[in-house]
Amino acid sequence: MEPDIAGKPVAGKAESQLRKGVLEYCVLAILRDGPRYGVELLETLGAVNVMATSQGTIYPLLSRLRRDGVVETRWQESPSGPPRRYYELTPSGHAALKEFIAIWPHFRDAVDHFITG
Repeated sequence: MEPDIAGKPVAGKAESQLRKGVLEYCVLAILRDGPRYGVELLETLGAVNVMATSQGTIYPLLSRLRRDGVVETRWQESPSGPPRRYYELTPSGHAALKEFIAIWPHFRDAVDHFITG
């Protein structure tokens, strides 16, 4: 990451494209452990710098995942504030994550082959 004018890190094109390609599967992996609401997902992703993203990215992604049938949602009362929408994997979501987990090591190894050549 390169710093911007204010000194904050700004993702380069390669980092941004890589994040875009795997973010969906990182979200599915987080949801594998149980339902989460949007801010929890943002915080979990943000704990790993290169995966930090914004509400403007995560909520459209979650909407698409719901339309695609890989996550389902439910509203739950919050102990502090308004009710929260929780996202949870469907059987299709578990299958999509399982497929990604099977493919990822081969993909990673193939990329490593070319860049470490």
